[in-house]
Amino acid sequence: MMINNEMIFTKDLPNKKINVVRDFAAPLADVWAAWTEPELLDQWWAPRPYRAETKIMDFREGGMWIYAMIGPQGDSTLCKELFKTIAVQDRITNAVSFCDEEYKDNPDFPVMYWNKGFEAKGDATTVNIEITFDSEADLQTIISMGFEEGFKMGMGNLDELLAK
Repeated sequence: MMINNEMIFTKDLPNKKINVVRDFAAPLADVWAAWTEPELLDQWWAPRPYRAETKIMDFREGGMWIYAMIGPQGDSTLCKELFKTIAVQDRITNAVSFCDEEYKDNPDFPVMYWNKGFEAKGDATTVNIEITFDSEADLQTIISMGFEEGFKMGMGNLDELLAK
């Protein structure tokens, strides 16, 4: 099967959602591990020159992933993912937000609701992500912060990691 590493990024403003579809030339178990194991996430999640650093990973329904996005000058922003549902090697739903040192949501930034689906296709894996927002303005805020470009860079980082 020929893998197209292009990220399909669709904005649906009226329905307050973004859809991202991306194929990876790697087995489902490897792609799943890269999305769920902190030592792997830290290697690809942040767009360069930023890096991700896991503070807490409690990968279970009701658990959370707290990580810092660390910039080239050492500046740091904390982010939080609260895991709602986990179906191993199939689906993860979670709420994603920026947070403070006590892990309280930063009200200056919107919460994003992620639904990540994983599907094996032979030796390859397709990841289909739907991100919904409370308002169209929240979606626009995330887009204006460079989300599409940054996420595309992260997906490229994941390709590099999976090729190792």
